[in-house]
Amino acid sequence: MNINFWLNGVNRHAEISPDTLLIDFLREQGCFSVKRGCETANCGLCTVLMDGRPVLSCSTLAARIEGKKIVTLEGMQREAQEFGSFLANEGAEQCGFCNPGFIMNVFAMLNEIKDPTEEQIKEYLAGNSLAGKGKTFLRYIFIGKDTCNSGHLLGSTCFNIFHPGISMGTSQYLHDQAVPWCQIICIDRLSGYQ
Repeated sequence: MNINFWLNGVNRHAEISPDTLLIDFLREQGCFSVKRGCETANCGLCTVLMDGRPVLSCSTLAARIEGKKIVTLEGMQREAQEFGSFLANEGAEQCGFCNPGFIMNVFAMLNEIKDPTEEQIKEYLAGNSLAGKGKTFLRYIFIGKDTCNSGHLLGSTCFNIFHPGISMGTSQYLHDQAVPWCQIICIDRLSGYQ
């Protein structure tokens, strides 16, 4: 089946199978920020924006994007860099694997709720695997994002370990790479494993 859609601001056409999941389709399009986590719509790692609203791409058929505007973190690099830098300054970036889905939900929430309360933030982000980022995000909202790149938060100096690939979750993780089996066999033989 043919679909016509917008991906990160670019009009696209594609031929898909009716049972193709959106997560698989987007990753085939090179959107590796869309991570595969639980595959049961519980962790939020696969969150993308469809017409400005967050959707879980692991439980959405690609056919549903017909005529829609899809945004992944690849299409929000400029906007997300400030928030990614804040996560790094706060020491909350960890490996970065869950950052893209979290960042997508943060931006969706801020577009929907201009001045969220702490309770609204917790409720909106409850479906995300936060890995310690929840309190950091509350500081981002309540301290103010204008302090993000200063290196000083609440009067203390923070060491900035910002690495765009980690903080914004766009680094290539093992599941993002296609390694031919013959290379794995060759590596095993070279290292002495049978």
